[in-house]
Amino acid sequence: MIDKAVMVLPNSKKIMGMLAGLAVLQALFIIGQTYMLSAAITHLWNGGKITDQLFEICGFIIIFSARHGISFLRDKLLDRYAGEQAVSLRKQLLEKVFRVGPKIVQKQGSGNMTTMALDGIEQVENYIHLIFSKMMNMMIIPWLILAVIFYLDIQSGVILLLIFPLIIIFMIVLGYAAQAKADKQYKAFQLLSNHFIDSLRGLDTLKMFGLSKKYGKSIYNTSEEFRKSTMSTLKMGILSTFALDFFTTLAVAIVAVMLGLRLINGLIPLFPALAVLVLAPEYFLPVREFANDYHATLDGKNAMTAINNVLNEAEMKQESIDLKTWDENSRLSLEGVSVSYEGKTVLSADFSVKGLKKIGIIGMSGSGKSTLINTLSGFLQPTEGKIELGDQRVANFALEQWQKQMIYIPQDPYVFQLSLKDNLAFYTSEASEADILEAVRVAGLSELVAELPEGLETQLGSGARRLSGGQAQRIALARAFLDKKRKVLMFDEPTAHLDIETEVELKERMLPLMKDRLVFFATHRLHWMAQMDEIIVLDQGKIVEAGTFSELSAKKGYFYRLSQQMRGKEHA
Repeated sequence: MIDKAVMVLPNSKKIMGMLAGLAVLQALFIIGQTYMLSAAITHLWNGGKITDQLFEICGFIIIFSARHGISFLRDKLLDRYAGEQAVSLRKQLLEKVFRVGPKIVQKQGSGNMTTMALDGIEQVENYIHLIFSKMMNMMIIPWLILAVIFYLDIQSGVILLLIFPLIIIFMIVLGYAAQAKADKQYKAFQLLSNHFIDSLRGLDTLKMFGLSKKYGKSIYNTSEEFRKSTMSTLKMGILSTFALDFFTTLAVAIVAVMLGLRLINGLIPLFPALAVLVLAPEYFLPVREFANDYHATLDGKNAMTAINNVLNEAEMKQESIDLKTWDENSRLSLEGVSVSYEGKTVLSADFSVKGLKKIGIIGMSGSGKSTLINTLSGFLQPTEGKIELGDQRVANFALEQWQKQMIYIPQDPYVFQLSLKDNLAFYTSEASEADILEAVRVAGLSELVAELPEGLETQLGSGARRLSGGQAQRIALARAFLDKKRKVLMFDEPTAHLDIETEVELKERMLPLMKDRLVFFATHRLHWMAQMDEIIVLDQGKIVEAGTFSELSAKKGYFYRLSQQMRGKEHA
């Protein structure tokens, strides 16, 4: 129920101390309003005039208002604290994703990561608010009220004391059942998120192959699983709420009947009997509130656990070295470098690069192109081998000075929920209007800007203006064009999802951006290789050939055979 991570949040002990003080005050106000109400009714029952009870009536109104003022103050305090922690967690999560790179998104699923950063953080915010307030109230208020009940009537106190543990045990039993249901629901939600995002990304391809209806049924089946798990969780929640309400109402009824019988027999005065009867529901109220919000807190707990699992993912150790900006004299080399995944070697690399040049990385799907790009980008930790940057030996490429001079362009560049202008200048906020317009022209975005209702100020992303894959790639290229300082370009199959006409048009825009830079260009499209200064050919995670386009073509080895497979033998 309570995630230990909540207890180690910044300033959590301070917040709990303040909440404990507010809970004590609230308990005292509950007792005070009960005293005033019971005293006024008792005096009226005994024949007193209502005008003689003005002190008790005014006291009740003031204390009642103070009690709810405490609740308002507590909610404001927790709203601010939970909001601050949610902002901090979202920042930590995004920073983690940017540090670790695509590996963590591939592992968790892009749909799940997006849901986690949006809905998940909101659930955690609600969880922090609920768990602190309900927990402190349940720990303090019932026991202060019970002490007063014992003072007023020992018999009623004993009854309430004996029933309370039974309710807690019942809550624990149902809680475990609800936890299992909630876990199943959250897994179904993660699956649905990933499935839905993957479907949207591949919608054009599915339609092209006539599989969109079939895949639509798959999404329907996944959503049905989520619906069923949600309904199952709700049934458990309704059952537990009903059972708790039943037992607490029964307990109050038992106390009321016992008090009524003793009142008839003259064994107890009206005032203590009335006060106990008013306090009995208040005694159970914190437990009932805790149980009512239990399932909301389960969602938040699951989200917080998932977020902490991401935050606790192992990261590569970053070395602090003094690395010069890459130029024509710079050099890097990989000797016997291998990368493993789940105990299996997925990449073995031996090569060296010097100066400013374009390096093509080609191979069939699954040959290790993305693994090599991610290793060079500092997103994957080599399991063995020797890496040298300049004259310095390093354990990996997760180096601040290396990544600061690198531009990484994946298959699906991210479009932020900002204006087109802000998207283009996201990494170069100092870019002038003239620079941005030139980047628009070079990247071939002039037509897009002309058709947008507000031009460069048009909002993109998250349900605003939708962009095609080619337009998103052009935005990524424009960002690269604006960034003149970074000299290392990493392309991970940036045109994989584009049609050939769009790709050829983009190619004319991309090649000038590669001038006077070190470029690693991973692709399975052969037509790029003629423009590369050097080519690395991969097969099943190993470098099988390396050289220039003319050298590899004349050699008639693996690259030549690969060309035949990709183009057709008559065009090899």
